[in-house]
Amino acid sequence: LYKKEFHGGVLKANCGMYSGKTVREAKDLLIKDFKGRGYADSMYDLSEPVVCRCMTPCIVKVLSDQWFLNYSDAEWKTKAKEVVAQMQIYPETARQYFLTVIDWLKEWACARTTGFGTPLPWGKGWIVETLSDSTIYMAFYTINKHIREYGIEPETLTREVFDYIFYGKGETKNVCQASDIPADILDAMRNEFLYWYPFDLRVSAKELVPNHLSFCIFHHAALFPREHWPRAIGVNGMLMIEGKQMHKSKGNFVTMKNAVDNYGADATRCALLLGAEGMDDPDWRGDNAADIRGKLVSLRKLALDIIEKAKNGATGHLEKWLLSKMQQRIGEVTRNLDELKTRTALEIALFEVWNDFRWYANRKGENEAAAVKESLEVWLRLLAPFAPHICEELWSVAGKESFISLAEWPSVDEEKVDVLAEERENLLNELIDDTSNILRATKISPKRVCYYTANNWKWRIYHSILEKTVQGEVKVNEIMKELSKDNSLRANMKAVASFVPKVLKTINRMPNERKEQLARIENADEKEFIENALDFLEERFNAKVNVYDEEDQERFDPKHRAALAMPSQPAIYIE
Repeated sequence: LYKKEFHGGVLKANCGMYSGKTVREAKDLLIKDFKGRGYADSMYDLSEPVVCRCMTPCIVKVLSDQWFLNYSDAEWKTKAKEVVAQMQIYPETARQYFLTVIDWLKEWACARTTGFGTPLPWGKGWIVETLSDSTIYMAFYTINKHIREYGIEPETLTREVFDYIFYGKGETKNVCQASDIPADILDAMRNEFLYWYPFDLRVSAKELVPNHLSFCIFHHAALFPREHWPRAIGVNGMLMIEGKQMHKSKGNFVTMKNAVDNYGADATRCALLLGAEGMDDPDWRGDNAADIRGKLVSLRKLALDIIEKAKNGATGHLEKWLLSKMQQRIGEVTRNLDELKTRTALEIALFEVWNDFRWYANRKGENEAAAVKESLEVWLRLLAPFAPHICEELWSVAGKESFISLAEWPSVDEEKVDVLAEERENLLNELIDDTSNILRATKISPKRVCYYTANNWKWRIYHSILEKTVQGEVKVNEIMKELSKDNSLRANMKAVASFVPKVLKTINRMPNERKEQLARIENADEKEFIENALDFLEERFNAKVNVYDEEDQERFDPKHRAALAMPSQPAIYIE
């Protein structure tokens, strides 16, 4: 309500000289008038108590002849917004934050008279204020090595030199003569700047969005041409320690040395990365770091076992599934890293891939197969950015001569994507989940588990609907009209009429990508596949397992569950 009143409210006729003006306009005028008449004055205070690191309370100090950066300039604001519009912001939700800051940012005191800092070039005794300093330091970093290497004195770094390096202005020989900097060094600095600029990514904490990061945008807009504007900015949260905000004055901090001594470098890195992503505040917890350390120890043991047993074993169904899953994980990790979703990327690279290998092992996959070592090598490369030390060690043990940090990032190999293998294992996983849910709900100990797979006409209709939904929206009456012309279905039209709405509802819940994958699979021969996994299922449920086709006249089906069978979702009976 206050926001609407402030931005849209208009003062009434009884408000005298302020009548007809919006609340927003009248507020500034009223303050100015009251100050002019001596009715009001300004008192500056901090929004909350601020204490120096030396424990001295801080106050607001008003300096005479202060220097300001005029962020109120409308033309400058417009240009800053153009910078934001053409760049990537991570997370995307921070984009509006930047635009809001650009809108309200006004004159900013950019210098002070005490403390450490860069001397203000034109103001003796003044020092550039910290947040205003270094807003384009990344441009200077591109040439800093040359300045140090060749001992270039500050006095020779004139405006003409910087204009030549950053803008390409002037003739080399003229700048060389004026600055005494050799032409080859000037050209080397110019080329270095052009190689690195514009900068690809700047990442900092969200508390710097209202100042330093926004200043960076303003200053690049003012000083550089469009082709050298920033490409991306990432914003992260503020670190918490055991659920509380980290603060030196509270003593609740963890030194890097202590963290590494207690948990190891890789576990420390992973614990921090798993704490949060985007602008959420990561919460460092020692117990989490200890758990991750244990996970990495187990990973090392598993990897060493695979490396030791790896031979040129055959590639069967399970190996095809594992290789296919690794292609999925490559795509997921890469995509999330591209979007700076580091927590999600690490969760997949560590935990999801771990689950893939565990499933493979539980299904009695053969560790001697060459495909398993190949998958492990992909896993190590996916995990290396997060846990580089253990990955370097295992990479070396695997017989690699170069560093994993220099290895090529894995890319998806479409030839190794096996949709059928993945769908078969998905079916088995879902079958286990469905059976387990029934057992939990009924609280019975199973002696016998029966699965009933869908008959051929259900599969034909299922594939037909899949293909149609990939092309666009499909309605039940349209499907039924078409199916009514199929002579082979006339004897089952009552069952067809019940089946079609159910299967269409199931298919419509699927993402398009999954529909396209399933449409490429003919009858997956579920019965044969489940029969091949009988030992695995019987061991899992400690019960006898039978598999029947829905129309099998010899089936054991005392509760008539077979009719409930759906493609990719067998019916279940447990006794």
